[in-house]
Amino acid sequence: MIANSQLMNADEYLIWEVQQPIRYEYVGGQVFAMTGGTLPHNSIALNLASLLKNYLRGKGCKVFMADAKVGISKDGPYYYPDVMVTCDSADQSAIQAVYHPCLIVEVLSPGTQQVDQGRKFKNYRQIDTLSEYVLIETETMNVECYRLNEKKKWELNVYSLEEDQENIEVNFSSVALRCPISALYEDVVFPDKLGQF
Repeated sequence: MIANSQLMNADEYLIWEVQQPIRYEYVGGQVFAMTGGTLPHNSIALNLASLLKNYLRGKGCKVFMADAKVGISKDGPYYYPDVMVTCDSADQSAIQAVYHPCLIVEVLSPGTQQVDQGRKFKNYRQIDTLSEYVLIETETMNVECYRLNEKKKWELNVYSLEEDQENIEVNFSSVALRCPISALYEDVVFPDKLGQF
């Protein structure tokens, strides 16, 4: 939802947004209000952020969740990923935004899935330090990891738990963390066959 029909530049957005009661993403001079997610969405983001925080403690990296924004550049766009990690010294004392993440994670919801897979990923690919972009589904155990290979091409690796499989590990190669897919979905209640929680 567009919050303000008047176009603003990135500096105006950064000043304006801190005065607002809710978060806004900034794309193409426009601001978009952030909506709340579901409880499974929150659980998945918290599970991953906790795993990353514990694993990266003392390694010079910072883990951020939904209230931290990433800037594609100083001129924008600006987004609020569900989870991100930066190991870049330039971000260690940042106050308003992270500009050099190595890992960005979006937990998918029906309302944001197309944007997360399309426009956001296109913009995220402009960040020269980003080496991994991860999309996590909420209604089934499915994780898609896009990784930048040595030829500077993005490759897709999919981790999906089928009923007849053993638990598989998801490899977050940007930070050298492997974890069972079930750890990402701990305490998540999946919709039943009727599509209700």
